[in-house]
Amino acid sequence: MKALLLSEYRRLEVAELAVPEPGPDEVLIRVAACGICGSDVHGYDGSSGRRIPPIVMGHEAAGTIAKLGAAVTGWAVGDRVTVDSTIYCGECAPCLRGQINLCDRREVLGVSCGEYRRYGAFAEFVAVPARIVHRLPENLSFAEAALLEAVAVALHAVALVPIAAGSTALVVGAGTIGLLLQQALRVAGSERVFVADVDTTRLKLSRELGATKTLSTSENLVQQIAELTGGIGVDVAVEAVGKTETIRTTIDCTRKGGDVVLVGNISPEITLPLQKVVSRQLRLQGSCASAGEYPAAIAHLASRAIRVKPLISAVAPLDEGPQWFERLYAREPNLMKVVLTPGG
Repeated sequence: MKALLLSEYRRLEVAELAVPEPGPDEVLIRVAACGICGSDVHGYDGSSGRRIPPIVMGHEAAGTIAKLGAAVTGWAVGDRVTVDSTIYCGECAPCLRGQINLCDRREVLGVSCGEYRRYGAFAEFVAVPARIVHRLPENLSFAEAALLEAVAVALHAVALVPIAAGSTALVVGAGTIGLLLQQALRVAGSERVFVADVDTTRLKLSRELGATKTLSTSENLVQQIAELTGGIGVDVAVEAVGKTETIRTTIDCTRKGGDVVLVGNISPEITLPLQKVVSRQLRLQGSCASAGEYPAAIAHLASRAIRVKPLISAVAPLDEGPQWFERLYAREPNLMKVVLTPGG
C-alpha cells in the first residue's frame, strides 16, 4: 500500500509499505480521508517530540471497513466508518471511570513518542481496534468526517464546565479547534459567543459560522470584553492557543467565579497569574482529547448544528501530502484544514 512516511524530520515521502493485518479484535480500514492536524505539523519538524521517525502520521480518519478480525462482530466489510484517535485499554482505573482519554496505557493513532509507535492513517489502509470505530451516516462525506476528531475535542472541552442558558463565552484563538469550540458553545447553550484572534481572515470565517462578535487581539482584548459585558467579564472563557500571554489575557477576560478551559497546548510551561485566579475564585480546567463524544459529534455534523465544510481549505491526494505539509508548516495565509485522500 501507499503511505506517507515521515522518514526523518521535515522529510515526508510516499512509500510502499505492507498492508497491516488486523488482529482478532481489530478491523482493517480503507482510508478515504485523513485530516492534517496541527499536532502533525508540530510533529513534522520534531518540535512536539511525539512523531519520532520513522512514522506514518494521521489520526483524523474516515473510510470503509476492508477486513474484520476473527473476533469482531457487529460490523461488515464496506461499512462507512470513522475512528477515535485514542486507543484505550478499557481496563485501567481511568477507563473504568469513563475517562478513556486518560487511559494509563493510552496510545494515539499516528504517534511515536518513545513509549510506543503506532502507525496512523496517512496510508491506504490502517488497522485499529473495533471498539474505537463509529458508524457514519450516509449524509456525511468522508472529508467532513475527517474533522470529527476535532469536533469531539471541542465538545469534550465545553462539556467539562457548566454552560448556563443565556451565558456569555469567549474563545481565544480562531484556528480549527477554536472555530469548532465557538460552535460547541452555541450548541451547549451559550447565548453570546465572542471569538478573538489576530488573523482577520479567521475572524471573518468565525463571523460566518455564527460568532456574536469577533475581536482583534492586536487591540486591548480585556477592554473590549469589559465593554461588551458591562465590566463584568464572560462566564466561560476557552483558550485555544496555549501561550502565557493568551492564557493571562483569557483569565483577565473572565468574570469573578467564572470558568477558564485550557485547550491550547503549544507551550510545555506557562506563567500563571496566581493571585488573580485565587482572589477572583476562578476555576481552571484542562481539557485533553475526547472521552466518548464521537456519537454526539457525528449527530451534530449530520444535523448541521456544527458545520465543518467552511473549515476545509483543500482536499488532496496522498501524493501531494509533502507539499501541503510544507505549506502548513510555513503558515501560509488563509490555509485552515487540509484533508488527504489516500484511498482516492
